[in-house]
Amino acid sequence: MTIERLETKQRMSRIVKHNGTIYLCGQVAADASKDITQQTQTMLAKVDTLLEQAGSDRKHILSATIYVKDMSYFADMNAVWDAWIPEGFAPARACVAAKMAREALLVEISVIAAEI
Repeated sequence: MTIERLETKQRMSRIVKHNGTIYLCGQVAADASKDITQQTQTMLAKVDTLLEQAGSDRKHILSATIYVKDMSYFADMNAVWDAWIPEGFAPARACVAAKMAREALLVEISVIAAEI
């Protein structure tokens, strides 16, 4: 059983693959100056890119953990999420309020997916 690490740096790998399972490191918005809707959209676009690079897609997401800066953003974040996730392919999911690594960040996601 090999472990494959992609885009590895000292602190983390962006993608880790093991036994047909793909683990993505936490993804945040491309531009933290934007509102929660735009931050969520660009964050999920980054997930799409990484999943494709790893040999998967959003229909194969097994689990997602979403961190929001404040639960007042929950409904707006969910509106973007609901439009992004294909109908009938909702993964196991948790969403929690959390202190972000940078003040301007409003949302972060960690994803586990199956290889296609």
